[in-house]
Amino acid sequence: MLPVKICGITRLEDALLAAELGAAAVGFVFYPKSPRCVHAEAAGRIGERLPPTLARVGVFVNPDLETLLFTVNIARLTHVQLCGEESSQFCSEAPVPVIKVIRTAADYSPGDLAKFPAAAFLVDGGKAGEYGGTGTKSDWELCWQLRALKFTFLAGGLTAKNIARAIAAAHPDALDVSSALESEYGIKDHAKMREFFVAVRAAPTGPGRLREISTLA
Repeated sequence: MLPVKICGITRLEDALLAAELGAAAVGFVFYPKSPRCVHAEAAGRIGERLPPTLARVGVFVNPDLETLLFTVNIARLTHVQLCGEESSQFCSEAPVPVIKVIRTAADYSPGDLAKFPAAAFLVDGGKAGEYGGTGTKSDWELCWQLRALKFTFLAGGLTAKNIARAIAAAHPDALDVSSALESEYGIKDHAKMREFFVAVRAAPTGPGRLREISTLA
């Protein structure tokens, strides 16, 4: 099974179920404008109850370095996901491995991406003025292209119904899902979570490059 990151976690019970179902990572959103935003202290308390091998990813949009450093420490994050227009220099100053979100091929030139100081890319869909969690289908072909450069997550509109097709087309190293598994903002639907993991396990995949996101560096 490909590694799965369950993003937009706000409740302990959702994080514990993600771990039980075999998730490789959970994501906490620290973007103040997001309806899924949590405080660093709350994320830290949830993280304390999770298996040590489960990666804890903080999701940010154009943070200042002081905020990033504070949140990584208080929330005990293992990785950060940067979803805005963060520069290469900023990414290189992050205290933990960076997952950089790419939405379109026009965001960066191939040369820039090859040298970008990130541990991984995450291909997501998006709407104007929004930075993720929209359920919008992403560019599956772009995911396949980026995989030649770095470990690459596929996100954006993934569901139990389309996940086999998405994996076959995009060839991702890992999957990221949030809004498709919600009953409301920040509240996961446990039936949908179980259904999604059943579908991921059933989907044919090629040999993966990494099975535990926690080792991504």
